[in-house]
Amino acid sequence: MKQRDALITLATTLSAHRGVTHYAISMRALGKGDFFKKMIECGWDCRTATAERLLAWFNENWDRDLEWPRDIPRPSSKQEGAS
Repeated sequence: MKQRDALITLATTLSAHRGVTHYAISMRALGKGDFFKKMIECGWDCRTATAERLLAWFNENWDRDLEWPRDIPRPSSKQEGAS
């Protein structure tokens, strides 16, 4: 799955689970509500640094009762890497 598609999948999955719009997820993750709208409706992509920041945000804020999408690799947490 392409990075852009993975981010859209994470945003739509989490927003549906929480009963909010992708605008709300975008605002919480990046401080701007139109980020996912531009990706979904206009076909925009994002920079690698933004994608990494979003993946980290999703990883930290993912609801425990919601399964992470199987076709999207989940970032490893810092605690898992600590010895």
